[in-house]
Amino acid sequence: MGPSGCAWLIGGGFIAGIWACQKTGRDLGAPDHGAMVWDEVIAMWSVLLFTPQTLEWQAAGFVLFRFFDIVKPPPIRTIDRRWKGGLGVMWDDMVAAFYTLLILALATRLFGG
Repeated sequence: MGPSGCAWLIGGGFIAGIWACQKTGRDLGAPDHGAMVWDEVIAMWSVLLFTPQTLEWQAAGFVLFRFFDIVKPPPIRTIDRRWKGGLGVMWDDMVAAFYTLLILALATRLFGG
């Protein structure tokens, strides 16, 4: 599919995820129910798109993403608390993916990739 095709897939998945997470959160009675994982899937695809294609770098990307998604450093925590619709559910994970990519970019500069 190539990087461009992957980017289009991620973008479409993000837009579809706004609707799906909004509806699912409403139907389950919790805006960001733990059973909803589409937000993590799209964010992780975003990380993998820009991560060196080795198991070590991809595992590091996964661990870093989960760290930022769980710890929720600013502004992730603010987004998680204040944006309760589908956009908020999707966006806080994309910011966690962005933080992950920043750390990975620094690491690839220091250690090669």
